[in-house]
Amino acid sequence: MYNYGRGVLQGNHTALISFTLVFIFFFVGCSANCPKAFAQETDTGEETALQDEYDEWIDDLEEEESVTQVRDPLERLNRVIFAFNDFFYFKFLKPVARGYGFITPEPVRVRVKNFFYNIGFPVRFVNDIFQIKFKRAGQGTCRFVFNSTVGILGFFNPAQKYPWLNPPQEDTGQTLGTWGIGNGFYIVLPILGPSTLRDSVGFAGDCFLQPVSYIKPFYISLGARSYEIVNKTSLSIGEYEDLKESALDPYIAFKDAYIQYREKAIQE
Repeated sequence: MYNYGRGVLQGNHTALISFTLVFIFFFVGCSANCPKAFAQETDTGEETALQDEYDEWIDDLEEEESVTQVRDPLERLNRVIFAFNDFFYFKFLKPVARGYGFITPEPVRVRVKNFFYNIGFPVRFVNDIFQIKFKRAGQGTCRFVFNSTVGILGFFNPAQKYPWLNPPQEDTGQTLGTWGIGNGFYIVLPILGPSTLRDSVGFAGDCFLQPVSYIKPFYISLGARSYEIVNKTSLSIGEYEDLKESALDPYIAFKDAYIQYREKAIQE
């Protein structure tokens, strides 16, 4: 009874600390004033007209490119979830990530990103084997050993200096695609974002292979994954905004970008 009570108190204490850290990051992110300066160049009227004509020509070419079509029978629901994810990003994730980035130096955040990538080695290795890419499996193993030792548990990435130690990343969704399994239909997952039926099944497989998933108790595992997302977001703030602002219909833009990205990944 004593041990049980102590465990509950420890769990509550850990949850309180996590909540406090998220609140601090959120507050700092909302308060931080980090304006960006943009240099503007002036063009003559003739140069502007030529540039507009060139941009229009490029847009026409891009529209003519063949894009893999994926069914979207859940479009109405997907758009609702997309709107929720957009709200969650701007009102919670971005402020927390910005506050975390304001407090934590970028070199530290890069080291954390390297660490999480390194411990994801089982996902890449197993899928290399399933795709009969034994050479890549060997290269990935060498990278993992090298970075785990010389790179101090993967916090540093000395393997990046050697191209042959940096094979493309593989996941279960790509493996299913390589086996000839189609996308199924398009899905927008809460918080996680764009996906397909095939990649959603693949994501479940990746979670099974991810060592972080086996950390006990569950809330520590969940906290580790949440921290990974916040850390990764802090290094890519602005990318989501740029794509959204440049699109007439952000939902369609993100769907097309995701499908093209996944098709390219499978072909590699």
